[in-house]
Amino acid sequence: MLSLSSLEKHLAARLWPSHAGRWIVFVGLLALCSAYIQGPLKKIFDFPGALAEMDHFGLHPAPLFAVGVIVFELLMSALILIGFYRWAAASALAAFTLAATFLAFRFWELPPGMERAMATNGFFEHIGLSGAFLLVACYDLRERASAGKAGQ
Repeated sequence: MLSLSSLEKHLAARLWPSHAGRWIVFVGLLALCSAYIQGPLKKIFDFPGALAEMDHFGLHPAPLFAVGVIVFELLMSALILIGFYRWAAASALAAFTLAATFLAFRFWELPPGMERAMATNGFFEHIGLSGAFLLVACYDLRERASAGKAGQ
């Protein structure tokens, strides 16, 4: 009978060293970045809507902020997916998401009810996204440090 520890080691050995392990990581990163790919594409195809969103959040001049957000989200997502300065891009998206969360989901200003509950859920979901990006940054830096030691 396998113990939980040996089962974990067995699964790790079967999944991780293979090409499948790299694909699993890529799919996970793609899922994490999906909102930061879909959002800018939506803004590109509905630029008046993007301008209205910037106006709604008091970001002026709206065209500059809209273009800036589009470029930033797509560029950071691309860097994460290709692994080029992944740690920096993930850290940047963590900070961006945290700032946007406090701008967009101010649940504490809403009266009790459904709208407040939904804003509260959105707030903490985005806090979780920020945390996930921080983990990506930490794991990437740790992997780079390990690779550097192995190369010495």
